Amino acid sequence: MSPRSASVNEELRRRSRERLLQAAVELVGERGFEATTLGDIADRAGSARGLVSYYFPGKRQLVQSAVHRLMHCTLQEALEREPRTTDGRERMARAIDAILGLAHDRPVLMRQHMAGLLQGEGFVQCPEQRRLQELLGETIAGYGSGNVPSDYPMLRALLMGAVYAALVPGVPMSIPVLRTELFERYGLDWELGVPPDAGAPSGTADTDLSRFFATDDRSAGDGPVDNGSSGEESADNRPTDDRPTTSSGA
Repeated sequence: MSPRSASVNEELRRRSRERLLQAAVELVGERGFEATTLGDIADRAGSARGLVSYYFPGKRQLVQSAVHRLMHCTLQEALEREPRTTDGRERMARAIDAILGLAHDRPVLMRQHMAGLLQGEGFVQCPEQRRLQELLGETIAGYGSGNVPSDYPMLRALLMGAVYAALVPGVPMSIPVLRTELFERYGLDWELGVPPDAGAPSGTADTDLSRFFATDDRSAGDGPVDNGSSGEESADNRPTDDRPTTSSGA
């Protein structure tokens, strides 16, 4: 059997990482962080367990990357939904509603994420986190910010604070109240975005997250790629200079 080309190996690596991200979001949302092991995630993803440490230094970094992927894809979906708009105030409202919606729809997952951010690693700089930063930066710029480097961190802090307040065990604040405060802060009309249904129970979101994770059968340019874990490279055979790097930072 002839060896796979570099492009096919790259496609296999991409899809392996995507499956791990999706499995992490699903399992932590179902069981919580402590009850989910790296072995569980690898099994759900259909990957060899040794591959997890190839892509991520540990469980905390994997889960943060997975939640940041869910956040940036949810935000992007909200900003791009029909009817499309370039109105900065409407897009700001959609962004706020998208992030608050995650706290409402996926409380276990988001509570674990917020707890993780308070650990020593803080924010994990990864492609998923950087894309979320880009989308929020574009949102605040479209809203009319004259100083994005200053206004973006404030928007991020306000959204994180609202999610935290919505998820504090025993004394959670309601999403409509938090939304009102944020909308007043940015001078937004209540009718913008997607006003919440006060009677909707939390934790009732669509459980199919596959649209957010690119695990499809796209060709790598050199023939078909097997969708099963049997076609993946062994972690022991991967070149060390391909190893992804993950560092912490805001």
